Amino acid sequence: MISQNSIQQILSRIDIVEIVGSFVKLKKRGANYLGLCPFHNEKSPSFTVSPGKEIYKCFGCGASGNSISFIMEHEKYSYVEALRWLAQRYQIELEETEVSPELKQHQLMADSLFIINNYAREYFTDTLFNKEEGQNVGLSYFEERGFSEGTIKKFQLGYCLNTFDAFAKSALNKGYNLEYLQKTGLVTIRNDQPADNYRGRVIFPIHNQSGKILGFGARILVKSDRAPKYINSPENEIYVKSRVLYGTYFARHAIDKLNECLLVEGYTDVISLHQAGVENVVASSGTSLTQDQLRLIKKYTNNLTILYDGDSAGVKAALRGLDMAIEEGLNVKLVLLPDKEDPDSYVQKIGAEAFREFIKENKQDFVLFKLQLSMQEAGSDSNKKSQLVNEIAETISKIDKAEDFTRQQDYIRQCSQLLHIDEQGLIQLVNKFIRDRLVKREQAYARNNPAPSGDELSEEAIAAMEAAETGISVDSLINGHEKQEKALVKILLRFGDKPFKEEDNSTVADYIFHLPYDFEALAESELVKRILREYKALYDAGNLQDKRWFLYHEDQQFSKEIANILEDKEADLSMKWKEQFEIDTVYGDDAYLKDTLSTTNYLILRKVKKLIYENQAEVQKAFKDNDYEAAKSCLEMQKHLNTLEKELTNGMGTVIFK
Repeated sequence: MISQNSIQQILSRIDIVEIVGSFVKLKKRGANYLGLCPFHNEKSPSFTVSPGKEIYKCFGCGASGNSISFIMEHEKYSYVEALRWLAQRYQIELEETEVSPELKQHQLMADSLFIINNYAREYFTDTLFNKEEGQNVGLSYFEERGFSEGTIKKFQLGYCLNTFDAFAKSALNKGYNLEYLQKTGLVTIRNDQPADNYRGRVIFPIHNQSGKILGFGARILVKSDRAPKYINSPENEIYVKSRVLYGTYFARHAIDKLNECLLVEGYTDVISLHQAGVENVVASSGTSLTQDQLRLIKKYTNNLTILYDGDSAGVKAALRGLDMAIEEGLNVKLVLLPDKEDPDSYVQKIGAEAFREFIKENKQDFVLFKLQLSMQEAGSDSNKKSQLVNEIAETISKIDKAEDFTRQQDYIRQCSQLLHIDEQGLIQLVNKFIRDRLVKREQAYARNNPAPSGDELSEEAIAAMEAAETGISVDSLINGHEKQEKALVKILLRFGDKPFKEEDNSTVADYIFHLPYDFEALAESELVKRILREYKALYDAGNLQDKRWFLYHEDQQFSKEIANILEDKEADLSMKWKEQFEIDTVYGDDAYLKDTLSTTNYLILRKVKKLIYENQAEVQKAFKDNDYEAAKSCLEMQKHLNTLEKELTNGMGTVIFK
């Protein structure tokens, strides 16, 4: 709940070259700065920072945004965390607005748990390295596992003394609240006395994406029928197991760079692979994959490779997350390790290079692997094979994003060949699952949002179902005139407050919003509609903002789209280029006036064209019905519209309407 005043202070101090330069080596090139992109591997720099526009753009991988989005993307921070990072850098004291008592209590609780966890982490690490029992038991165990001192310190591993209450006493003496200590799972009550919950165990701290300690995993070192091998922190205000992947904090940059996330099961698998130099790895901590965990992976990459033991339990564990991963749009591969091997043992056995090569050579497509495994289990049983066809069709149906259409069709072709069934029949079955899902979604919506017409399907749902017949997304067919609509937005953001007519002190925004047309209604792009709506609201309130208000918008996806709209290579053409190559620059001292007229005329002309087509249909209908009075009226309207079309076309200069 950071106040707008504090946000404005941060925005006024931001220097994008300074911020990006903290992480990327930049060299000045003309008005901009150039460097190697931190978001993908490249040898030739294609990452450009524009101090004038306050944005960055990589022409290799397409990454773009502003200072705040750079911090968010590079460090994997939330919007608020990025603001706090910037405030700390520029020594700005943040003001925070009042929040509800419930939310305030939740924030205080979360802060307290983080503080306690950090103290515990320091205590356990100190015990590991500086207490005799820690060295003899805990440190010896980690060394036997092959972990170096540097690796142990990197992952902040620790040890809890095998005594009744050594940690509890220390924490209580420091003034930490007993209730909060119990909530973290560090302390429990035995015989009405506070006792250490992790005594005699090695400690694996679990970090969030910014490096704070969410909780702990504690492993017992002696065989016991009464005690579990691992104890994990209980869920609380900061630790929700289904939303956490172990090692994310240490793997995030490597995943970004390599554009691939390796998924393993346990803590030691992650640590061993990191030590070997394979750093793009996280662990599900032995649980089935959840949707939140998959979405966390998708923040870094679309490519997920699952490494599991080659036994049947490992395979089944891998398959459980398949459909959810497909729905999230992830490209999933599977690598099965040799029998009786896990990633930890195998990388230490064959070395890092051989391990990487093994992964590369043994990746299997997850969908096809599932199919082949299921075919082996089904054998010649016709009922099982029928069930298998339905299962694989349902899985393929979940690949339903427009950009994945080709991938979906490839799966249909390959699966129909493996199953020896008709390809067209499998297409129809896949489309049936898509239609069923659309119908259920629409009916669920209708139940929650009852309309006067009852539970009938909307036109959008029917259109989507019809599109599903051909496997083509409706959205992919609607390209519209997005370029021209975005041009209008660019003009408003760049020149909305600039003078349009000196005689009446009007601005470009005054001209656009006083035309007898609603440009939001004329626009087809939902993004453009939203920008125009927010800009108009600010304009109506007498609070005209420049591009910075939108560029540093709280909604980071929205902010990123703004940055892409403002990115205009043609606008950077220098006068030297103009003289040498006779290239006209888009924006000059007053060129924005011509661009304003041309762009608004284009959008209005599009509306007029639509009216002309509709009116022509009315003329034909009137003559068909022998309604000559209506036909005469329509012909007069046609004449008026044609005149208006001609005037608008002339006003657009060299723009050609197609």
